[in-house]
Amino acid sequence: MIKQNRFNPPVEAVKKAIEEGRLGKIQSVQLSCFWNRNEDYYASSWKGTMDLDGGTLYTQFSHFIDLLYWIVGDVKTVKGFSRNFAHNEIIEFEDAGVVALEFQSGAIGSINYTVNSHQKNMEGSLTIFGDKGTVKIGGQYLNELEYQSIENFEIKNLKGGNTANNYGSYSGSMSNHDQVYQNLVEVLQGNSSISASAFDGLKSVEIIDKIYQEIR
Repeated sequence: MIKQNRFNPPVEAVKKAIEEGRLGKIQSVQLSCFWNRNEDYYASSWKGTMDLDGGTLYTQFSHFIDLLYWIVGDVKTVKGFSRNFAHNEIIEFEDAGVVALEFQSGAIGSINYTVNSHQKNMEGSLTIFGDKGTVKIGGQYLNELEYQSIENFEIKNLKGGNTANNYGSYSGSMSNHDQVYQNLVEVLQGNSSISASAFDGLKSVEIIDKIYQEIR
């Protein structure tokens, strides 16, 4: 339920533009998740176990799956492949995967993910193609608006985002948890609606489970 990446400034701006119809009908999307998780990350930990971790899409990239659902909509069907290339003696599931998606809206998309990016996180990006515009939210953590070409519209004056969570030997997603708490306070005071509901959290699990039923 803690979906802090929804507060990334370019994510908020693109979500608003789509809701306003600026990109027109969404045709296709590409989600890229290229991070690094080395042996030290998984050592002597629940991380990497099937029972307590569950898989790379759950522990590393569930927030990115949430953004697919939040921005594009629910997933109808999936196809794909997964492999464990570099962590065979360390983790009990895949360290890389490629997934093709069909959304309920009729849009199609793909997810290309890995934790084998050499030495450090490389990219977390979402590219969206509509019939009136194309945008790419990129950077390492979906924290930069890297590209936009929208009919008679331009996303401007994005506020600066927070830094990524730093865990010493590795970095995680954006540190927007202060905004999650602020939203909670505003909801309890009756001044706002919840940024992400329990249903939204369930949908992330449902979509990842649907992917894993296909690619494992």
